[in-house]
Amino acid sequence: MSKNSAGQRPDSPVALVTGASGGLGQALALELDSLGCRVAVHYNSSLDAAKALQEKLANPSVLVTGDVGSWETVQGMYATITEELGAVDVLVNNGAIRKDGLMAMQNPDDWAQVIQTNLIGSFHTARATVPYMLRKRWGRVLNIVSPSGIIATAGQTAYSASKAGLIGFTRTLASECGRRGVTVNALSPGFMITGMTKDLPDRVIEGMEDKAPIPRFVTVEEVARSAGLFLDQDCMTGQVVSIDSGVSIT
Repeated sequence: MSKNSAGQRPDSPVALVTGASGGLGQALALELDSLGCRVAVHYNSSLDAAKALQEKLANPSVLVTGDVGSWETVQGMYATITEELGAVDVLVNNGAIRKDGLMAMQNPDDWAQVIQTNLIGSFHTARATVPYMLRKRWGRVLNIVSPSGIIATAGQTAYSASKAGLIGFTRTLASECGRRGVTVNALSPGFMITGMTKDLPDRVIEGMEDKAPIPRFVTVEEVARSAGLFLDQDCMTGQVVSIDSGVSIT
């Protein structure tokens, strides 16, 4: 047996996208569907948006809901997906929350909730899905991170810590899974107009745009188009791919 005994990519992989009812999550789900995946659409509270997304998908799909910060909830979600579509081949950890505030004045419960959802929630979904991928010797884990996990952003100690932690999680899990054909990477989108940013004042948005070498926000569709790269590349793992107009190099 060769050192790299990867299995074959399924003809129609099952992909779980957490936070799929949001702007980037919807774009990622649609892109994976166009690439032949059967998508499990995860949402937490936006049922109508999740249903609307599901109607746009060409391949078989399933809706799942719940707080990824709860291990018991994630186990239940995974059981539903397996029953309806089969075991998950592609995991996209996109679900996240943001509760900003200067650390010296921030509510400790808010800080902990961001870590619980963004970082520990990603561990929960990976813990539920990766063992099957390792047995099958093929799988993809894609963790959505942020420039805030790479560069300092005042008021975002919780969010930055969660995303920086997810980058470390990505690299270490990649080292554990590579010999069995499972790649683990991170995608770092730049500033986008989504549910998490749409309420920002115009002056803040303009300031963000002016920081970047390419002085504009990226679109969710531009970010989502990278999904094919992560599916196709067998030898790319432990990497952070930034599609952020260059803001992470400023």
